[in-house]
Amino acid sequence: MNVMTEIPIREHANAAGLNLGTPVISILIPFFKDDPRPLLAALAPLTRQQDDFEIILFDDGQPDTALNQAVCDHINTYNLPIRLLTSVRNRGRAAGRNLLAAAARGAWLLYLDADMSPADDRFLDRYRAVITEASADAYFGGYETCAPETPALRLHAALSRSSDQHAAADRNKIGATAFCSSNLLVRSEVMQACPYDEGFSGWGWEDVDWAVTAAHDFRLSHIHNPARHGGLQTADALLAKFRAGAVNFKRLLQRHPELAGLPGARAARMLGRLPGQHWLRGVWSFLCRCDGMPMRVRTLALKLWRASWTSEALR
Repeated sequence: MNVMTEIPIREHANAAGLNLGTPVISILIPFFKDDPRPLLAALAPLTRQQDDFEIILFDDGQPDTALNQAVCDHINTYNLPIRLLTSVRNRGRAAGRNLLAAAARGAWLLYLDADMSPADDRFLDRYRAVITEASADAYFGGYETCAPETPALRLHAALSRSSDQHAAADRNKIGATAFCSSNLLVRSEVMQACPYDEGFSGWGWEDVDWAVTAAHDFRLSHIHNPARHGGLQTADALLAKFRAGAVNFKRLLQRHPELAGLPGARAARMLGRLPGQHWLRGVWSFLCRCDGMPMRVRTLALKLWRASWTSEALR
């Protein structure tokens, strides 16, 4: 069930955004504290025929008013149609993406996270090509993980490369559960029929839920058109997110019991049968934070930490 709340929205559009007709692709960029201006600068030269595109940004809760004003000023410098929607309170990941879909005027919607960047100059052209072919209703282009800028971010980079950065052929074998909510190209009517479930709160799993639900009635496909994903976080941040995300994973399994065979679900059930396993969380937390440990040990410890909290949520 989607929870609709009356939260005021403020809109700012540049001159081109006020007079736009019907674009082919609406590029939708939600953000929360991240600065979307580098992504705008990277996308603008790739649009070529600017009337074929619009960009809609969504500032979810305006946690940084100075950033919001800077983004307003920045979009005025473009001839490309751009709008900025600002919510006075935080709506969350699922609700924000639904709001962007409702505001879009394009026949196709391309979701990108604000901390992403196109992997190369053919990024938008490849999506135009698959739209022409129209062999599916939604496409996930995949990720390339950015190099960590500091040693504190190496764990997240290693985890992303091992868990999220897969070739299109491998992702197609996995199917809908390999879809993510960023670098996602989808027909607008699919989002109207199958919005994100706003019952998911905080971080995690609303994208898998959407894809598994949409796959019942629509064609989903994986292609090779990666976007580089920045936004790497520290071990402490990952530990907090994975602990909080256990509730969302429980919701995912409740809505889709057929996903009980996912590796994370199997690991959680296995740990749940181990007496006193929660006492091991301090060990796993320590190993995650320990820069001197082999990266395989650190990533395994992080997965065990996540499975431990998931096992508790599934009781």
